[in-house]
Amino acid sequence: MSIKSIIRLSEDVINRIAAGEVIQRPANAVKEMLENCLDAGSTNVSIILQEGGLKYLQIQDNGSGIPKEDMDIVCERFTTSKLKKFEDLTNISTYGFRGEALASISHVAHITIVSKTSDSLCAFKGTYSDGKLKESLKPCAGNVGTQIIVEDLFYNVPTRRLILKNATEEYQKIVDVVTRYAIHNPNVGFLVKKQNETNPDLKTQSGSSRLDNIALLFGSSIAKEILSFEHEDKKLSFKLAGCATNANYSSKKRAFILFINHRSVESTDLRKAVESVYNAYLPKGSYPFVYISLEISPQNIDVNVHPTKSEVHFMYESEIFDCVQRQLDSCLLGSNTSRTFYTQTMLPLKIIEEKPKNTSSSSSSTIADNARKNQRSSIGNSLNTSAHLTIRTDHKARKIDSFLVGKFNKGQILNGNADDDDGGGDNDGKDGGGGGDDDDVGDRRIVSAMEIDVTELSPSNSINNNNNKSNNNNNNNAAKKRNIKLTSILQLRKEIESNIHSGIREIIRNSTFVGCVDLEWCLIQHQTKLYLMNINKMSKEFFYQILIEDFGNFGVIKLSQPASIYELSILGLDDERNGWSRKDGSKDNLSKFVVELLSSKSAMLWDYLSIKIDVENGDLLSLPLIMDNLTPDLDDLHTFVLRLATEVNWDKEKPCFKTLCREISSFYVFKNEIKSSNNDNNNKVDSNENTRSINSNSKNPEVIENGSSDDARVEEKKWTIEHVIYPALKSFFLPPKSSADDGSLLQVANLPDLYKVFERC
Repeated sequence: MSIKSIIRLSEDVINRIAAGEVIQRPANAVKEMLENCLDAGSTNVSIILQEGGLKYLQIQDNGSGIPKEDMDIVCERFTTSKLKKFEDLTNISTYGFRGEALASISHVAHITIVSKTSDSLCAFKGTYSDGKLKESLKPCAGNVGTQIIVEDLFYNVPTRRLILKNATEEYQKIVDVVTRYAIHNPNVGFLVKKQNETNPDLKTQSGSSRLDNIALLFGSSIAKEILSFEHEDKKLSFKLAGCATNANYSSKKRAFILFINHRSVESTDLRKAVESVYNAYLPKGSYPFVYISLEISPQNIDVNVHPTKSEVHFMYESEIFDCVQRQLDSCLLGSNTSRTFYTQTMLPLKIIEEKPKNTSSSSSSTIADNARKNQRSSIGNSLNTSAHLTIRTDHKARKIDSFLVGKFNKGQILNGNADDDDGGGDNDGKDGGGGGDDDDVGDRRIVSAMEIDVTELSPSNSINNNNNKSNNNNNNNAAKKRNIKLTSILQLRKEIESNIHSGIREIIRNSTFVGCVDLEWCLIQHQTKLYLMNINKMSKEFFYQILIEDFGNFGVIKLSQPASIYELSILGLDDERNGWSRKDGSKDNLSKFVVELLSSKSAMLWDYLSIKIDVENGDLLSLPLIMDNLTPDLDDLHTFVLRLATEVNWDKEKPCFKTLCREISSFYVFKNEIKSSNNDNNNKVDSNENTRSINSNSKNPEVIENGSSDDARVEEKKWTIEHVIYPALKSFFLPPKSSADDGSLLQVANLPDLYKVFERC
């Protein structure tokens, strides 16, 4: 084998090899050019990218610009205005010093430079390739500063181009680079966006503060936990400045920004030293946000140790790192007087999974299967069941207090008939709007909000919490149920039926009520497991299903006094939660619009949903009775009326019925906040001890319950949840698939697991 002789590489090969070391990816090119912008004294830098900078990269600044006489050699290797002799490296204070950045880019991309100085009459444009000016400079229009356009990066290095094929990843790396410099240089405005996009992905204002930029780029949750620290050590010839989050903040992602002599660098040793300080404060696997800026005497630092300038070496490294640790630890100790701990007390119910279709018998069983198996084993083998698997409750059993009526419910149990001229008379001659049978609807159930008064019971029209179907069939006074044949309603019913989560349905149907945590959460037991159920979310969906299923067949809750829709709308607009602003228009005009809109829909609202509106006076007279023994909380009636006008899609039939039923179901859900009632002179209170009324003439219509405190109202609602809503949920609710992921049902405990901890109960 012949020995190959040593040859001198051509200049072109040398330049391409060097370019590959300096410019490893688009982020390196952006970093080099960004530092040139800062060296030129720029106060605004904008970067526009296409395909992560591989196809197109434009960076523009408002710095001092490049003189015309320097434009010829600006892209040649080792041409720089920042270094004249090697000894200058000992006191270098600029970002650039080698003169390789633009040269390296020109060897692997097509580069165009447009620049103008303050004393120049016009800008000059030049295109470069392989470090040389391709054509003579051309005068053109331009602002003071420099614009550099890089196209087809690595077009002549196919291997590198193949490796960097993920444009999104390259774009994020560029954003990360600019983010670091935006934190370190708050006096400079930065902008990064994709070509042809209107909104930038990163934008900071010139002259802002470092804390403002941290809040903008990393979030206010970090900014409000920031601690700042400074230190100067004349013996070691360095200054320290930085900011870091206190012990209240932690993240699963590292956010460590290090600048040494204003240059973004990496230091694994310093990062580990900083993280070791936080080990005493943060949970394992969590990281803080830390920004550190070190200014070290130029005589003690060597910046020329890495092609991309991402590393530096300096004297007294370990001593400086120890000093940083001490300063950071002291800062954290001083702020540790108050701590906020976030604990995860509940985990999403991951075990609820639906049984996949066409699975073999050997596949894993669903909760429903396990529930049936455990139920059979508890019945057949109760004597042989271990203590930790014993189920001590029966979901079919009922508590004795469900047969009793609390003092606050005496007027709310539907147990008698009474005459009311307004009940069925208003409905005479209606044919269901073409959606139902031609038979007359008959009398509707009338329930007064002040004095619940039933003109005719019709259990087929709404959910009866006793769930006694035989009684329903034997009720001679029940009005005939209309069969609504509207296509939109049939489609909505089919959507509900096709979206059932069988696992959660099995749990709820075979569960036992434990108790209410508050008006939003309750505890239920299914076999050996304890669950926390969001009764608000579940009942909201349940009420929606009732409204769709019994569409056009509701009883009536009659308000004791007409409620002015105009005044309710004014109250709704006054409520800050509804987000009214002056640009929306005057409250008077908006309220009149609400009255006109709802009045124009009054026939449909009454026919299908038992919402009675007095068109002449613009008053609301009644609400639908969707469940026996359930009346809505009228504290939010003003919001309900306002949302009927603003949130319902009145243009198309199906969206109209869907959004309308959604708004009604939201209104009937119990709120977790109870508003105190102010018994002023304007509030009319019925003489009956256990009745409620709403005074539409009052400036602040509120539900008043005589002699009842807020605690009593809460207890009343909890009684309704346990003995009215929950039993109906067990029997009729079809939980949607989304309830397995939205936190509606959370497993709190499992009896076998508790035995492992406590050994016995």
